[in-house]
Amino acid sequence: QVQFVESGGGLVQPGGALRLSCRVSRTIFAPVSTMAWYRQAPGNQRQLVASITGGGNSNYADSVKGRFTISRDNAKNTVYLQMNSLIPEDTAAYYCNILFNGGPFFNSWGQGTQVTVSS
Repeated sequence: QVQFVESGGGLVQPGGALRLSCRVSRTIFAPVSTMAWYRQAPGNQRQLVASITGGGNSNYADSVKGRFTISRDNAKNTVYLQMNSLIPEDTAAYYCNILFNGGPFFNSWGQGTQVTVSS
């Protein structure tokens, strides 16, 4: 059962922008849940990039602070990640999940969306 469907990735030049979307299955989405974006580059562990609580409070990894913005639309059970001023180090597959006790709630992940930043 697909629970997370990520989209919006692509190839972009350094300094460019992308907006990622994650549609969450209605069977698991709750407006009170903290949602999060993660990313994984080849050879690296999956890394927490940003999170947003049900009340709209957000947190970011230091590496993306000031460049990325997470948001959510509870009516559409969708979470977004606006990425500006992209750099090659942002190249990774991006995934979303529910954040619980500091980690991903679900062990199963969506297919992710690939972001490649290159000139």
